[in-house]
Amino acid sequence: MSENRTHLDPDESREMAEASRQTEWAAPSFAAELFMGRFRPELVHPFPEQDPADRAEGDAFLAELGAFLRERVDPVAIDRDEEVPDDVLRGLIDMGAFGMKIPREYGGLGLSQLNYNRAVALVASHCASTAVWLSAHQSIGVPQPIRLFGTEEQKKKFLPRLARGAISGFALTEPEVGSDPAAMATTAVPSEDGREWILNGEKLWCTNGLVAELLVVMARTPSKVVRGRERKQVTAFIVETDSPGFERVDRCLFLGIRAISNGLIRFRDVRVPAENVLGGEGRGLKIALETLNTGRLTLPAAGVGMARQCLQISRRWAGERVQWGAPIGKHEAVAAKLARMASHTFAMQALSDYASGLASRGGADIRLEAAFAKLFSSETALRIAEDAMQIRAGRGYEREESLARRGETPYPIERIYRDARINTLVEGTSEIMRLFIAREALDPHLKKAGALVNPRSSWKEKSRSLGSALRFYPGWYASLWFGLQEAAPAGVPSELGGHVRFVRRASRRLARGLFHAMIRVGPALERRQKLLGRFVDVGADLLAMSATISNAATGRGGGIAGNGPVELADHFCRCARQRIGDAFRGVRHNTDRADRAVARRVLEDRYGWLEEGIVVACPEETGDGSPVAEGEEAAAGDPVAGAGTAGAP
Repeated sequence: MSENRTHLDPDESREMAEASRQTEWAAPSFAAELFMGRFRPELVHPFPEQDPADRAEGDAFLAELGAFLRERVDPVAIDRDEEVPDDVLRGLIDMGAFGMKIPREYGGLGLSQLNYNRAVALVASHCASTAVWLSAHQSIGVPQPIRLFGTEEQKKKFLPRLARGAISGFALTEPEVGSDPAAMATTAVPSEDGREWILNGEKLWCTNGLVAELLVVMARTPSKVVRGRERKQVTAFIVETDSPGFERVDRCLFLGIRAISNGLIRFRDVRVPAENVLGGEGRGLKIALETLNTGRLTLPAAGVGMARQCLQISRRWAGERVQWGAPIGKHEAVAAKLARMASHTFAMQALSDYASGLASRGGADIRLEAAFAKLFSSETALRIAEDAMQIRAGRGYEREESLARRGETPYPIERIYRDARINTLVEGTSEIMRLFIAREALDPHLKKAGALVNPRSSWKEKSRSLGSALRFYPGWYASLWFGLQEAAPAGVPSELGGHVRFVRRASRRLARGLFHAMIRVGPALERRQKLLGRFVDVGADLLAMSATISNAATGRGGGIAGNGPVELADHFCRCARQRIGDAFRGVRHNTDRADRAVARRVLEDRYGWLEEGIVVACPEETGDGSPVAEGEEAAAGDPVAGAGTAGAP
């Protein structure tokens, strides 16, 4: 493990992250209000419906895109060959698919976030690898951060080129760096004349990085001294990949989405013009975070496309496959899966459309809504793919080519299952998303009383914080117990009214629980990730319930007549209420302490005997990098053969 990873100051990492996050809530957020125990129905009712003209524009493009996918895109061959053919990419470029989010004045299609998401869902339902090529390019690639932070000169220079098909990507992660900005090793220093920056370092898992013409690259730039302390800087650069010194080192191969061009890239004295600094020096992490706020909305859309495909396949198979005298869909165990798949697909769609509708409309802070949509939908889509595989049983585990050779319908469950797995890992793992959401949920409390629990705060800061806390908390806390129970918003069907009242009550309980945890655990709360995760999961289900109810109430359930949307919303809410109850119980009754104790002993290799009787997959390394054969460490005095730090590079 490299030196820069073993001697990091956790306070430094925290300070860099804090300096990069949005500190103010300039616009309302329904999700943020839930964590404070305030149910504000006007922020979710009525549902943010799509403008008819905008939807018609999207319908026309989706018709063209759908025909292209059916006629030209072979997802089985793409998965098998691990390549998207050039003619497919050229066809997508010609129809403007690589410029969906680029404004018309710069040569793009200028689609709304809702229409863009609909397009991504359509592509992902057919071929997830192709969907990633499109989304990595314009959800987090160069078009998005340039739109948000670029100068007019940068927009005129790069956006038309990107709309014409110049592939782009986003380079943040490094081989030794996950979500820790203070550990970033890629550097950029100004040239002597100040006209260029000289870039050195490596980036890993850069999607589209092996084919991109343009990249947004995050790099450490010279630190600044603020109030007598060094403050590390991260800056964003627009990098031309044909620059001398840029190297495409290796392509990464994955479980799913096998045709993406993702890999390790290297910069050796790459010279970047000063005018290619994006958003200003030292603003790189802020740009990365705000780019991801909207960029994350693509993943829920892709999840919806996959879930719909799984639901259709499962419905067909469960209706035609007969076992013990009846279609398997009529057996209770399978029926429960079908019901959950249908209602949760509807909920995923509602939450995705709600967050995307807010983004299209403007005037709302969507950082929590986007994060929740990503977290909820990525985990739900994976569960739906797993249920679909279970319903299909052995045929679900079997690859499409094998099914086709035997004359069976080649349903792509095995491929969808592999492809869906990535969404809980990229653009913030589920664990990181829970920490991000928890930090934002705690923000009002930290602003009012954070200095009281911060050991680095001065007595003056603590005194000021105490006064603020005494003015706010008595009245706020009382309202969490004695608030009025208001009626459901107008237009909510009677079948769903009880669920609305539940959301209102549960939001108060959520706010109380989080407050009690702050008092009980104190500053150590930030390290209690499982405890915080339970509160986040409650918030996710409350938000999903609210969006789903609103969606059903406004008749947006796919434009289908009848009571179907209400029935699905009711079923989803019943499932969510069970999960919420379990999460609240888990706050007090859990195995967290035992988990930490056992994990500590695992890391100390106290249970090494559990690992006996295997062929060691990856022999460990000595200090000089040479492999250690099993048994050598025991000969050197270690009582357990093959002992060491499991998983170390």
